[in-house]
Amino acid sequence: MRGVSGGWLAVAGLGLSALVGCQAAPAGGNGTQPGSGGSTSATGGSGSVTGGSGTIISMPGDCTNTSPKPGRSPLRRLNRAEYKATVQDLLGVDTTTVDTFPPDNSGLGFTNNADVLSVTNLLAEAYMTGSEGFAKAALANLATLIPCAAVGDDACAKQFIADFGLRALRHPLSDADNTTYFNLFAAGKTGGTFADGIELVIEGMLQSADFLYRVEQSDPAAPADAVVAVSDFEMATRLSYFFWGTMPDKTLFDAAAAKKLTAPADIEAQVTRLLADPKAKSAVAQFHGEWLATGQVSGVDKDGGMFPEFTPAIRAAMRQEVETFVDQVFWTDGKFETLFSAPYSYLNQELATFYGVAAPAGAGFQKVMLDPTQRAGIATQGAFLTAFAKPNQSSPVLRGKFVREQFFCTKLPDPPANLVIVAPVVAPGSTTRQRFAQHEKDPMCASCHTLMDGLGMGFEAYDPIGRWRTQDQGLPVDSSGTVVGTDVDGMFTGGAELASKLAQSGQVRACVVKQWFRYANGRQEIDADSCTLQNLNTEFDTGGHDMRDLRVKIALSDAFRFRSLHGGGK
Repeated sequence: MRGVSGGWLAVAGLGLSALVGCQAAPAGGNGTQPGSGGSTSATGGSGSVTGGSGTIISMPGDCTNTSPKPGRSPLRRLNRAEYKATVQDLLGVDTTTVDTFPPDNSGLGFTNNADVLSVTNLLAEAYMTGSEGFAKAALANLATLIPCAAVGDDACAKQFIADFGLRALRHPLSDADNTTYFNLFAAGKTGGTFADGIELVIEGMLQSADFLYRVEQSDPAAPADAVVAVSDFEMATRLSYFFWGTMPDKTLFDAAAAKKLTAPADIEAQVTRLLADPKAKSAVAQFHGEWLATGQVSGVDKDGGMFPEFTPAIRAAMRQEVETFVDQVFWTDGKFETLFSAPYSYLNQELATFYGVAAPAGAGFQKVMLDPTQRAGIATQGAFLTAFAKPNQSSPVLRGKFVREQFFCTKLPDPPANLVIVAPVVAPGSTTRQRFAQHEKDPMCASCHTLMDGLGMGFEAYDPIGRWRTQDQGLPVDSSGTVVGTDVDGMFTGGAELASKLAQSGQVRACVVKQWFRYANGRQEIDADSCTLQNLNTEFDTGGHDMRDLRVKIALSDAFRFRSLHGGGK
């Protein structure tokens, strides 16, 4: 488009820098350790909640006080998946080029964490070239895109700017915005055509801060207010990206225009509608994929000489198994306990044969009952066990670390910078347990490895590619383990018994709540969120641990419906 895009990107950048000053600042130091997750009971008054690793999360006082207590609301850039879905819904064009954009960073395991979503020079260039391609592709259906040509070029352009701008920027345009984009249209049309002007408007909007970021600037009711309810259009955006992972639809925009997205009853009605839409499934799958690392198995390599049966087809089937399982549990059962203890999975004939279990009669992935002493829930499925193992041996460290961080929400410190990590050499007559025993004998290692290895050793009855085994290097497998620093401490034997502990743990339940909270709000929890989390934990317990209902309660929580004007505390 005649070299105008680069200049517009600079304008968008200037707008962004001004906007940042209006947003709640990211927390510098946090009173809550990332992933520290504990019991749901408070000690009263301005008491505390104790995390699984002994971390004390301070409470902000009386949680029975009905005044809103939101945490911070950082400026949130659309991540790559959200950007791709939004462009598709906005323009109806092919968006596969977005897959070539620089990948997003991950914060606490999620790629929608606002604190890690920066814009590099490479990403800025991708936004620019992407907007040019998408705008040009959209003009192939100009009559559909712009049905107002009969009223004259300028009047039609103004109507398009207002209508398209509402959808692209997710709020009604101000008079200044309308003037800016009309001037951009006029610049594109000068020496060109009406379509050239419209193309430039689309490019400009796709590169604007209001499109790339979820900007929130609602005003307080009174100058002294420290907390403000998000506006109706801001709520429409929060709901659509949480439940759908994309922009609001017409119904949400209409509700926002009618100021019907503030009252809890109105919000809940929209949530019910959003959950019933097929798009809700993709957002839930995105959450599970990142929390449970379901896609990690796709990139693992195994020793071909030791495991020739681990084929690309088996790797793909393992991923399909866990994705089908979590999808079915969430949408047909919904219960937290089922996720961790179900004695069944979803297998096709090839994967069932690989695991050594009875194959389903039908084609595709079917529900298969498993030996409950061997398999129970997500922690005993091949995708997890294979992804968190070495190419030639199991890894109690990797498996235990994942359970500790993702299920107990305990953030473990990084190993010393000068530590050279080398997996023990596999040798006949030496089991994994024997080779890793040094971890807990060395005082430099024991403090952390006691938290990980005791959990990971419980998975020793599964080989590096997730199959059940009774021997390791010719010796009997010892799959006894120990859980420490939690509400389910003690000895256990095998993955199924550990899964039972996970299903019974209040800390694990609180961690599931916390993981959904992080995903919904795009950030780590802080002290100011303590009351919100306490209320969510209580509602999760009284609601029978239904993960579907938990998402509704999150949308009705203080952290989702309000924002702090002063950063929200620590």
